[in-house]
Amino acid sequence: MLKFLLLLLVLGGAGAGLYFYRGELVRAVAPQAPLAGSPTRLKDRRVPGFSLPGLVGQGFEARDLLAAKKPMVIKFWGSWSPAVILEYPILLELQASRVEMWSIVFRDTRTRALNYLERNGNPYARTAFDTAGRVASDWGVRDVPVTFVLDGDGVVRWHFTGPLTQEVVDRQLRPVLERYAP
Repeated sequence: MLKFLLLLLVLGGAGAGLYFYRGELVRAVAPQAPLAGSPTRLKDRRVPGFSLPGLVGQGFEARDLLAAKKPMVIKFWGSWSPAVILEYPILLELQASRVEMWSIVFRDTRTRALNYLERNGNPYARTAFDTAGRVASDWGVRDVPVTFVLDGDGVVRWHFTGPLTQEVVDRQLRPVLERYAP
């Protein structure tokens, strides 16, 4: 019995989604629930006040986001994150389809972030540099990548923690952008 409990603990802890039923190994299949983004304390609130210098060119501040008049994506990222690398092709596709994306570099050095954009391309219209991590903290960001969608008045309408996938973009991000398009 102890071996069985240990096996269940290992399998459950590893997220294998397997269990035994009548002595057979069975794959657990979770029901397909609609994707709903990630919870955030900023949902349906205006972005907190801030002003950040630019990584490349002009930085931005909360006032710029409040005056945008169109929905936009705000990405928090760092070149050190493997998850950021995973989602990068999707960001380039979003850029090609004219999605307005601004970004904030988090927990990174200016040199590494610039090298990353030079090497991989820059999908962002504007990129700010959060040296102290204060703005990220105000937005509830602890790790990257994190994606926010703002409506045209700077109100957070959607939030996602983790790398964007094509499914998340198609089923969630694009519909939110379309809902708030002028």
